[in-house]
Amino acid sequence: QVQLVQSGGGLVQAGGSLRLSCAASGRTSSSYAMGWFRQTPGKEREFLAAINWNDGSTYYADSVKGRFTISRDNGKNTAYLQMNSLKPEDTAVYHCAARGRYLSTRASEYDYWGQGTQVTVSS
Repeated sequence: QVQLVQSGGGLVQAGGSLRLSCAASGRTSSSYAMGWFRQTPGKEREFLAAINWNDGSTYYADSVKGRFTISRDNGKNTAYLQMNSLKPEDTAVYHCAARGRYLSTRASEYDYWGQGTQVTVSS
């Protein structure tokens, strides 16, 4: 089992920045991947970014490319999502997720999920 604990999020004005953290514990390994998703009421979870833990390779959704950056700290077993130039449409509940294989853009292919954190961007 892998446990994911999120921190960060909150309220920010449009154009501002926030950083989300996702700390992993339990049966992690160097071969796993972590991803970030977001969800608004009535919509499916939207893929944002993912990172392969062993080599740090990343992949981004077009909607956030150039504004969001995913990174990891191996020593802390923590992934981060740095969000810049935030827009009101970025308002959502943000979730991190982990899987024991190469990164994926599909929420259904992740095995473990963080508790979610609200990000609200005011105009």
